[in-house]
Amino acid sequence: MTPVWIMRQAGRFMSAYRRKRAVHSFIEMCKEPEIAAEVTLLPVYRLDVDAAIIFADILLPLEGMGVGFSFTAQDGPVIHNPIRNANQIKRLIITQPEESLHYVLKAIKIVKKELGNDIPLIGFSGAPFTLASYLIEGGHSQDYVTTKTMMLKAPDMWDTLMKKLSKIIVLYLAAQIKAGADVVQLFDSWAGCLSPYDYEKYVMPYNRTIFKALERYSVPVINFATNNAGLLELMSKAGGDVIGVDWRIGIDRAWRRIGYNKAIQGNLDPAVLFAPQYEIKRHAKFIIDLTAGHNGHIFNLGHGVLPTTPEPNVRFLVDFVHEASIR
Repeated sequence: MTPVWIMRQAGRFMSAYRRKRAVHSFIEMCKEPEIAAEVTLLPVYRLDVDAAIIFADILLPLEGMGVGFSFTAQDGPVIHNPIRNANQIKRLIITQPEESLHYVLKAIKIVKKELGNDIPLIGFSGAPFTLASYLIEGGHSQDYVTTKTMMLKAPDMWDTLMKKLSKIIVLYLAAQIKAGADVVQLFDSWAGCLSPYDYEKYVMPYNRTIFKALERYSVPVINFATNNAGLLELMSKAGGDVIGVDWRIGIDRAWRRIGYNKAIQGNLDPAVLFAPQYEIKRHAKFIIDLTAGHNGHIFNLGHGVLPTTPEPNVRFLVDFVHEASIR
């Protein structure tokens, strides 16, 4: 049977989540381990997915580094003092996640106690480039010009920043594994804005360092990026046991390029979940059929489930993937 979980599965599309969110801010939900654990478990029991992923946000490690940020309803995360010079990078602190991110680790322990060994728990972190882009741009960007300018114009400054972020990420993911995470995923959400040349020169060495450092823990590691069709061979070379792909490429072609020595995760377009259930079934079956000749496919969306997605359609997808892959 093909395992299935969904990025952002414990999110705004769930009515139970919205009720919880009505009385707590997003950051409160992240920082209260009991609430984070409860939200993490919601899709396991309501959707019957094959893995839980800890409820957190990729920006949380930045707070311990001395970076102030907030979440706005309209614009998403906003960095209060974007990184623009070497002195700001120098002042970034390397903290131990057991101190600065203790609430995430406690939530992991609560969830693992509840799930035991029956359902794997996924921990995660943002990748260096994605975290750097938030730090430099001050939030989400359409073109990442400020980030790319630093990368190309001040490579020494870029190197210092990426090395600091890489160190924090290794510490954070290792702490999650020690707390009980069975799998970890590196979200390089915005790396798809890069040319293959720039990815290989300015991003891949840092990602490779992270994957290499995590090998000692002997847990599966997922390497994920959106818009990554031009980077698949390089992502495979960078590392990870599983490569996550989005919907902009056929999953069969993506797997050939990645190599069948690695597992693959993906890659239904999240917008399909707004369609009638017969269309959801048709699209999901197409992906299952394309991967049927090889072991190692994890069914997922190509990116996170969208906030207004009908919840019954998500449950329908999970049930169909289980039934169709058994047949």
